[in-house]
Amino acid sequence: MNKYTHHTREQKLQAFSEVLDVLDTLREKCPWDRKQTNQSLRPNTIEEVYELCDALAAEDNANICKELGDVLLHVAFYAKIGEEKEEFDLADVCNRLTEKLIFRHPHIYGNVQAETPDQVSQNWEKIKQKEKEGNRSVLGGVPSALPALIKAKRIQEKARNVGFDWEKREDVWQKVKEEVSEVETELSTQEGVADKDAVEAEIGDLLFAVINAARLYGVDPENALERTNRKFIKRFNHIESRLKEMGKAFDEVSLDEMEKLWEEAKK
Repeated sequence: MNKYTHHTREQKLQAFSEVLDVLDTLREKCPWDRKQTNQSLRPNTIEEVYELCDALAAEDNANICKELGDVLLHVAFYAKIGEEKEEFDLADVCNRLTEKLIFRHPHIYGNVQAETPDQVSQNWEKIKQKEKEGNRSVLGGVPSALPALIKAKRIQEKARNVGFDWEKREDVWQKVKEEVSEVETELSTQEGVADKDAVEAEIGDLLFAVINAARLYGVDPENALERTNRKFIKRFNHIESRLKEMGKAFDEVSLDEMEKLWEEAKK
């Protein structure tokens, strides 16, 4: 990526205006862009957001910039479709966002006190309950389509913001141990055949407890797990590469041999 150049507000607005001009032209003249709908774009949007997340996880600034552009295009595209339907346009999107940001930051734009991030989060939950179009329940604002791990953290955060949380964070470890014990109990049935549905439920409880522990200690469980995923991939790729160097396949070596290569990768 080229060396960063500071742009003025006018230059930023001009650049965004050019994006809208190009989108208008493509929507009118390009057969592919002309046929797109909310539903046809939706899968692409999901893919673009995941690609942005990959770039963010890798701290790849060149790709972060690129992927942000792709996501921004989708935002503008949906607003364009809304304008064509005479339902809303990009100005409406921006105006509603501005109104919401001001309304949800009374500690900046009003007379509410909030000195810490936790106090801000707690205020947000109270404010969202009062909003005209807000969710009627505390957990109502958690999107059902969120990946389960992220959803669990958001559920726990929202419950915390209304006071439902551990008094002492270290107490969570007893809950984690309790859930481990319940999984082990379910797996060691007298008949020796565990109830798959019951095991799944207990493992779900265990994962929820571990996510709770991560949250309480200021660790984002999604980032933590992705870090481990990447570490595992790197080490496993090392095993695969070394086996190729030796002219061997996985089914030609023992688990002990693979374990030695794994330890080699760790070093």
